[in-house]
Amino acid sequence: MAFAPSELKVTSPAFEHHRTIPEKHSGEGDDVSPALAWENPPEGTQGFAVICHDPDAPLIQHGTYGFVHWSLYNLSADTLALEENTAVGTSGKNDGGDIGYKGPLPPEGHGKHHYYFWVLALDCHTSLPSGLTLVELLKEVEPHLLGMSRLIGTYQRA
Repeated sequence: MAFAPSELKVTSPAFEHHRTIPEKHSGEGDDVSPALAWENPPEGTQGFAVICHDPDAPLIQHGTYGFVHWSLYNLSADTLALEENTAVGTSGKNDGGDIGYKGPLPPEGHGKHHYYFWVLALDCHTSLPSGLTLVELLKEVEPHLLGMSRLIGTYQRA
């Protein structure tokens, strides 16, 4: 993924940066996406995309490492927050093969994993189809990337 630093700040009422993601948002719980919010998008922002990725997953897929838990795109510039279990936007395919959010569920005995909730600010509003993989999504949005930031949560299987 390209790197575009900015003043964009990502938060969640469900967990603080580098803190534990509640079980409710995991594969052991209700498996619902957490609420997210962001502020200070770069000037010229016309849309957003959101990605949740676990770089600690012991898998290599599609030539990349880790596990993609969620991609959400086609978010308009006035979308500065997502409710829990959001229905806003268009969902891509996670690495479990499903469309939509797939909560944290590290392999048993694998310890604590880190989950990067990336928010990407784009210079255009996208109208991409549902079910894109992360590689397909990034191919479309990277040329339009103005800025990005992330919120990192952790989760360890009970």
